[in-house]
Amino acid sequence: MTKEKMKKTKKIQNIGFYEGMRDGVPIALGYFAVAFSLGITARKAGLNALQGFISSVLNHASAGEYAEFTVIQAGAPYIEMALIILVTNARYLLMSCALSQRFNPKTGLIHRILVGFGITDEIFGASIARKGAVDPWYHYGAMLVAIPAWAMGTAIGVVAGNILPVSVVSALSVALYGMFLAIIIPPAKENKVVAGLIAVSFICSFLASHISLLAKISGSMRTILLTVVISAAGAILFPVKEAVNHES
Repeated sequence: MTKEKMKKTKKIQNIGFYEGMRDGVPIALGYFAVAFSLGITARKAGLNALQGFISSVLNHASAGEYAEFTVIQAGAPYIEMALIILVTNARYLLMSCALSQRFNPKTGLIHRILVGFGITDEIFGASIARKGAVDPWYHYGAMLVAIPAWAMGTAIGVVAGNILPVSVVSALSVALYGMFLAIIIPPAKENKVVAGLIAVSFICSFLASHISLLAKISGSMRTILLTVVISAAGAILFPVKEAVNHES
């Protein structure tokens, strides 16, 4: 590769990186607010600020981290923690597959792994919305801003949980449930199948906690079983039809 071509490639990488940082700022602000509430949950599970920070660096997903902290609080074994985090974060496998189809064939394995590590719903949406092949440097720029904000939010939430009055901590804990409602209500309003599956999951979760056989199973394992069974049933009974392109 000539020096001129190397300079051109470097310039393109720099542009992508800075654009990723720019687009990562609003994502980071939203992440900080959500992670702060997660930090309150982490504090209840007995984690300190450093542990909460490291957890969020390695697991940057709200549902996955909430499941992780509740399993820790319940004192469940590591295998249950691994399974419930795998189930709650399974959607990122699909996102990774989608992004892999958009890479330039010459993109190296290291770039693919690093991009896969930094996939979140919002960063994925920003990357996939760009025209052309996926730019790893754009992804790195967004990650550099968003993921530290996520981790810092969790750490500060843990600290706040240690110094704020119990009544305030309790009130802040409710914010996390509000976030989950904000996640499920919009798709439920748009799709009757999704709304039905959500209702079924609520009912099954309630019944499972009262049926003697299932009630003996830990809460995290019940969540794993219900998630797999209900999602699989939904996929089988209500498959998503692919749009057929009739254009010549």
